[in-house]
Amino acid sequence: MRITGDNRRFLFLQGPHGPFFQQLGRMLRATGAQVLRVGFNRGDRAFWPADATFIAYHGLPGDWPGHVAQLLADHCITDLVLYGDTRPIHAAAIRAAQAAGVTVHVFEEGYLRPYWITYERGGANGHSRLMQMTVAQMQAALARAELDQPEAPARWGDMRQHIGWGALYHWFVLTGFRDFPDFRPHRSLTVWQEFLLYCRRLVLLPLHRWERMLAERRIRHGGFPYHLVLLQLEHDASFRNHSPFSTMAEFLAVVVDGFAKGAATHHHLVFKAHPLEDGRAPIKAELRHLARQHGIADRVHFVRGGKLAQLLNHARSAVTVNSTAGQQVLWRGMPLKTFGAAVYAKPEFVSHQPVAEFFALPKRPDARAYRDYRHYLLETSQITGGFYSARGRREVLRQVVDMMLSAEDPYDALTSGNAAPRQQLQLVN
Repeated sequence: MRITGDNRRFLFLQGPHGPFFQQLGRMLRATGAQVLRVGFNRGDRAFWPADATFIAYHGLPGDWPGHVAQLLADHCITDLVLYGDTRPIHAAAIRAAQAAGVTVHVFEEGYLRPYWITYERGGANGHSRLMQMTVAQMQAALARAELDQPEAPARWGDMRQHIGWGALYHWFVLTGFRDFPDFRPHRSLTVWQEFLLYCRRLVLLPLHRWERMLAERRIRHGGFPYHLVLLQLEHDASFRNHSPFSTMAEFLAVVVDGFAKGAATHHHLVFKAHPLEDGRAPIKAELRHLARQHGIADRVHFVRGGKLAQLLNHARSAVTVNSTAGQQVLWRGMPLKTFGAAVYAKPEFVSHQPVAEFFALPKRPDARAYRDYRHYLLETSQITGGFYSARGRREVLRQVVDMMLSAEDPYDALTSGNAAPRQQLQLVN
């Protein structure tokens, strides 16, 4: 039977910054499907054609759950499409969709960044089906898989585009506030504050680059063993919704205390900031305070963004809350400790030692089991490409529309033997 979108009606909510959702909707229409988009601000409208398929929501946040349930019914929606599943408007829409028997398509940043994006149904990250799967179940499903595993990528392919689209989106939101006076962002900052942070980051990029180069040089030429801490954005959904910490300062305090108590006195601790860290959380100042408090100021380092691979190459172990960067640690067979829920936090891979004990003698992961886990992801939810660069979007669109129209989600399709051949990664500069 040929793949078709006949009798399918897709409702899009908020997507990644930029034109990805617009292009995805256009391709779904080409299959015969009908596509609608709900917009909550002028930024949403700017990246969708100004026609009858755009539905502007001007209501209050408290009225949204009832409104989206009515939208699903009035338009006979069969499929809901969104980016991330934790922001309040998306969480409410998912509940309404599941109650109505509507298929929920969730896009997220890649679990195996930077050259893949994530596509799942029902939920992602802590709500992913992967959370309930065992490695043994994945190994059994791989019986028919024949994909050669590509090497772990070492750099993010579209960071500049990611920052640029984000700044443009927030500009549209800011200048169009009167069109959507009741819009409230899902984060704690105002739209104006978000926009200023994006602009500040763009302006300071050259300065931060030199600061990062100097920090990396000190670490590279220091000749000391070190442990790496992979930081996340404090406002990131995985940190806020799937971790035991309410602030980054809490996480920093636990790690520094454990390192001071357990690590050898000639070992150092390197904190690597998220590439999109914008300064809203005073990480560097907090680290300086904690290091002095524990008497290890000369053994604690802070690196602002940059390429992870260069720091991983010489690290003894790594610690994170639940960053997807933990996958690169495991790919290298390095000991890893996590604190939050993560799709890769399987007992075969991640250490459950107390923090001080981990820094004293970290346990290595089962490298063979992790390779099978990674293989499983590449055969199912990980799609070659990206949301922000034109080339990355083309790579995703070549594969994901067929996956969305399939009767089975990516995990069931692999188990049943109906998974389509996956596109091989082409590492091109």
